[in-house]
Amino acid sequence: MSGCGSGRNFGPRMKMDSSLHLDKKPDWIKVRLPNNPVFWDTKSMIKDLSLVTVCEEAQCPNRWECWGQGTATFMIAGEKCTRACGFCAVKTAKPDDLEADEPQRVAEATKRMNLNHVVITAVARDDLKDGGAEHFQKTIEAVRETNPGIIIEVLVPDFNDKDWALDLVMKARPHIFNHNLETVERLTPLVRSRAKYERSLAVLKKAKKIAEGKVATKSGIMLGLGEKPEEIVQALDDLRSADVTVLTLGQYLRPTPMHLPVVEYVTPEKFDEWKEIALSKGFRHVASGPLVRSSYHAADFHPEDDVVEAIELDVAAAKQAQFA
Repeated sequence: MSGCGSGRNFGPRMKMDSSLHLDKKPDWIKVRLPNNPVFWDTKSMIKDLSLVTVCEEAQCPNRWECWGQGTATFMIAGEKCTRACGFCAVKTAKPDDLEADEPQRVAEATKRMNLNHVVITAVARDDLKDGGAEHFQKTIEAVRETNPGIIIEVLVPDFNDKDWALDLVMKARPHIFNHNLETVERLTPLVRSRAKYERSLAVLKKAKKIAEGKVATKSGIMLGLGEKPEEIVQALDDLRSADVTVLTLGQYLRPTPMHLPVVEYVTPEKFDEWKEIALSKGFRHVASGPLVRSSYHAADFHPEDDVVEAIELDVAAAKQAQFA
């Protein structure tokens, strides 16, 4: 397996040919419309607390199902991103100021929804010195204080690989640290605005090191952008070299004609094959399918008992020291 600093050279920056786009979706790309009153309860609660969800902002195809089950992925630090990734539906604009009470509002939402697993994500905030890391820290701490025992998963940007910013997030002790690789190395300059393949691998590896191994690290890759099988295998090997143990594989779906084309619709059978390949490489948990997204059925994975216990002990010790 190759390391994070592979330094592979793919030549000049590419441009994707829009004529490659496959407009007609296959039968297996089906979205369930809301038919559950819980969906509307979830929608109402999110509006009541003035929260933003990645489910809506990123046009997730599973939002009807997840909201119908009373779950959602909260997107903090606003709905305006400083990056313009070729696959993402989240708007690119100058972000608004951070809302000081947002961490508590997210915490209140987890309590109202009676969640035992929450996913917290954010737009990239390159306008902030810490990339929004302290806001993540405050949100994690507020959620844990309001809803003790909840499993906390964060899906973070790369913070421009600033170690001190990453330290802020890890200091709050999330159970699951997710940062998406998104695509294979060759396609990264086209697919991901400002992000770097090796930087993402480094962030994942550092997060595990900062937590002294007591965190589950997770990443996701989209298929259908024109990647080759051997490139996917390399990406899986690179993630395992970074000690990532949880993986999601899903179909890229173009949100608008202004975004990157869908070059291929990967069959469910092929997603099953990729799952088996990933498991054979040592991933502990793999969610692989056309409509799988980073936080889809996130609670199906539970961190190792020693990770949960170590975090509980560390949090308790920090509280005791605070009041000593």
